[in-house]
Amino acid sequence: MAPIIKAPVYTSPVILAIENTGICGSVALVSSSQCIGEHSLQTRLTHSKRLLSSISYLMEEAQLDWKQLDAIAISLGPGSFTGLRIGLSTVKGLSLAGSIPLIGVPTLEAMAYPFSYATHQICSIIDARKKEVYTALFRPDAHGSLHRLSEDMVISPEELARKITTPTLLIGDGAALYSDLFNNLLGPNAIFPSPHLSFPRAVHIGFHAIPLWERKEFLDPSSAAPIYIRPSDAETHANKS
Repeated sequence: MAPIIKAPVYTSPVILAIENTGICGSVALVSSSQCIGEHSLQTRLTHSKRLLSSISYLMEEAQLDWKQLDAIAISLGPGSFTGLRIGLSTVKGLSLAGSIPLIGVPTLEAMAYPFSYATHQICSIIDARKKEVYTALFRPDAHGSLHRLSEDMVISPEELARKITTPTLLIGDGAALYSDLFNNLLGPNAIFPSPHLSFPRAVHIGFHAIPLWERKEFLDPSSAAPIYIRPSDAETHANKS
């Protein structure tokens, strides 16, 4: 007789998280005590069907049923307009179909999560094209909490450099793209952590969503919207015509 294999038991909350704002997206399952699993995907090739298949694969590997999810968390942006639309429309459908609470996490905030015990302020930077960056500044405290020092902005890297006057961790693809500029303008105030820690990941979206779940800070799936900061090229052209 074959042995009975029990499904794993995870500590609540169990959250499905999706990061779809950049070139390399990911989906993850997290609980209050662990990363259950994470799956990376090339978002340049991603559409809703591929995203759903990645989610289904991860759920199957974790031996989880939809009714065991306590929430779904989505990276709200800023970032790729196409990725944001695909990601949000996908989780809206899943949230409504399964009556699963939906949590929105600002992407720049989630990027700073791995550095929440740092001793310097943190600047999340995403390439916004057109010689601009999406960015926000955060200050970590001794308890591992992040405090916003700015709203999400879209500005030139030169203007961002003028806002930085103390040693600062510069993270994200925008920091890498303009590293020479930041080194020249900021000198020792520019600190670049290991690149593999500096990009948006679904697992960080998931863990960042846990305190939001505890406070019941949920989105209405019917009206949830991405954080664009500026209109897409298509919207700009439509407004001009």
